[in-house]
Amino acid sequence: MRARTVKVTPLRQNCTVLEDPDTGRAVVVDPGGDAPELLQLLEGMTVDAILLTHGHFDHVGGADALRAGLEKRQSAPVAMIGPDRRDAFLLETVEDQAQAFGLYDLRNAHPDRFVVEGEVIDLPAGRFEVAHCPGHTPGHVIYISRADKLAIVGDTLFRGVVGRSDFAYGDHESLIAGIKRTLLSLPDDFVVLPGHGLPTMIGEERQNNPFLA
Repeated sequence: MRARTVKVTPLRQNCTVLEDPDTGRAVVVDPGGDAPELLQLLEGMTVDAILLTHGHFDHVGGADALRAGLEKRQSAPVAMIGPDRRDAFLLETVEDQAQAFGLYDLRNAHPDRFVVEGEVIDLPAGRFEVAHCPGHTPGHVIYISRADKLAIVGDTLFRGVVGRSDFAYGDHESLIAGIKRTLLSLPDDFVVLPGHGLPTMIGEERQNNPFLA
């Protein structure tokens, strides 16, 4: 599986496109905005699903528009999956969140279903394990592809730091515990694709991230 990162919205959020180059099947994770640009990038691919890690506007604000655009040009439906149900209140207030930052083109997200801890999502483009990792938001999840040694982690873990937990619904202790349980249990050679910034490796963060000591 080939992973490509596209930065969307003025917050430069990492939308991840995962494609099987042999079949042209793809999965999009966290399309926070800029749906027209994403549609252009996805030309020629068949997108099976949009996966959401959590409910913040810069991660989900373009999801409905992207799905609508894809379904106009491909015969296969596009499932929108995730996050955990505990982020429903954020998905329902995306427009309010975005407008607080002066962004008026993002929309509330409407997934077909929420995910739960430990489930496995089997798609033509790949197989993803779901791990619940709250703290940044109550329903934040991580998607793990063991075949590709890849973890798509949203805003939980970054290179040398961890995600914010200073929201009214945040919980720093839960965030650290969740990272240690869901991510530091992975082998060192797994690639970490965060919601912002550059990729990193599990081994690098295990050894050098001061928040995980």
